[in-house]
Amino acid sequence: MEPYIVDSHCHLNYKGLKDDTDAVVARARAANVGCMLAINTKLSEYSEITDLVERYDDVFGTVGIHPHEAEREPDVAVEALVTRAEHPKIVGIGETGLDYYYDNAPRHMQQVNFRAHIKAARITGLPVIIHTRDADDDCAAILSEEMEEGAFTAVVHCFTAGPALAKVALELGLYISISGIVTFKTAKDLQAIAKDLPSDRILVETDAPFLAPVPHRGKTCEPAFVADTARFLAGLRGQDFAEFTALTTENFFRLFNKITPPVKVMP
Repeated sequence: MEPYIVDSHCHLNYKGLKDDTDAVVARARAANVGCMLAINTKLSEYSEITDLVERYDDVFGTVGIHPHEAEREPDVAVEALVTRAEHPKIVGIGETGLDYYYDNAPRHMQQVNFRAHIKAARITGLPVIIHTRDADDDCAAILSEEMEEGAFTAVVHCFTAGPALAKVALELGLYISISGIVTFKTAKDLQAIAKDLPSDRILVETDAPFLAPVPHRGKTCEPAFVADTARFLAGLRGQDFAEFTALTTENFFRLFNKITPPVKVMP
């Protein structure tokens, strides 16, 4: 039996997935996806995440405020994140970070939000889930500064940044997660980075319902599609698919070590 796959980042409470989660989860299980991480982006929606993780044995969650929401949910208290992370199936802090592409929140508020999440990660011992877009220099600076203040673990999710940020993240001991974007014909720069990532630092994800990989372009993305991204990455890196699947799953559980594997539910 092939090792099962983990979707390390999905939004099961978003439009396109939340109205039929039983079927979405069933299709993921049938595609040999043995664990899904449902990401929180607003504290006001935290209860939706806990509802999901309590409903499905193979779904776990996070607590956090997306940089887009840094102005709508300002002055996040570290204690608010820490308290919510006490739930037995909340296993990460975020997603948080910087998004200078959309600039939906003032940059200084995004930075304060980002640092608060890192502080919560230090207290809880849980990894930070980092979103970064068009903010490589500031993201690298904050990560480096905060690591000097005290160690934490993290993953840069849906990586689309340049090689400089990848280098900083890896030097700091962080993980890098690759989404279906890597399968796009236009993603040559990302493919070059993904090809050379250390085997013990790479994760795979869907970011569902967004960014459906080839051959599902134009469809609502869902966790089952992480298998297509994993298969593409294995080919790109010259690795056997089962071997690649095993190592990305092992990496996930090493990082999100609040989860006790295995958690796979048979379809």
